[in-house]
Amino acid sequence: MPTARSGTSAHRLPALLAALCDRLPDDSCAALERVLQGATGPDDARIGRFIAEQSAAGLAHQLMDITRAWRAEAPGLTGAGLALALATARSRPRTEPAQVVVSGPLSASVPARMTSGVAMEVIRSATTSLLIASFAAHGARDIVREIARAVDRGVYVDLLLEESTQAAEAFAALPSGVHVWHRVGAAGVLHAKLIAADRHTAFLGSANLTDRALSDNIELGVVLRDPRLVEDLIDHFRWLLTPENNIMRRA
Repeated sequence: MPTARSGTSAHRLPALLAALCDRLPDDSCAALERVLQGATGPDDARIGRFIAEQSAAGLAHQLMDITRAWRAEAPGLTGAGLALALATARSRPRTEPAQVVVSGPLSASVPARMTSGVAMEVIRSATTSLLIASFAAHGARDIVREIARAVDRGVYVDLLLEESTQAAEAFAALPSGVHVWHRVGAAGVLHAKLIAADRHTAFLGSANLTDRALSDNIELGVVLRDPRLVEDLIDHFRWLLTPENNIMRRA
């Protein structure tokens, strides 16, 4: 991309393109790319007509912001070049926002879903691996059944459980292929609560895998569906399970 003119920010145009991709579906972005391909610059009449045809609230203004930034920051950039930049921004993985999850009474303050349903949904979404951590576990038969179904479809399951709470007893009916882990030594307890499916989705929060925590207690959690965050989280727990680190041991 040509050097920006003195006194202007070289970062506004890429940010505007990224924001446009986050707003528009792929087919609309592709339509704009086709218009840009034949445009000679930000003042090309074809771009003006495309902007004038947009009826979605604020979209024309957003597109005009892009043409102004194009004119100010990269006046020598062709339409084909901007189309390529837009296609590059469109090709990056789109992340879903974090989702609030609660147990107990539901208010109208924030959009939220119940812990029990979300926990089941995350387990069902696993195709290769499940990593589940809980300080305590009791009952939670629906969760246990869902884990068993995951094992039946070939999902590799690691359960990280606090030994002092006898949490492993809640999962005694699971197949022997499920791997149960306990903390080594007495320096602290395993207090994390996590359900992670493959490397794409992680549900973490305050709720243990108990009947009361999944439904009646006042609990709070969040679902992450950004692989960049989830992968770092999974890598941390996989490091905890590495035998040479002597942090967790197989039960």
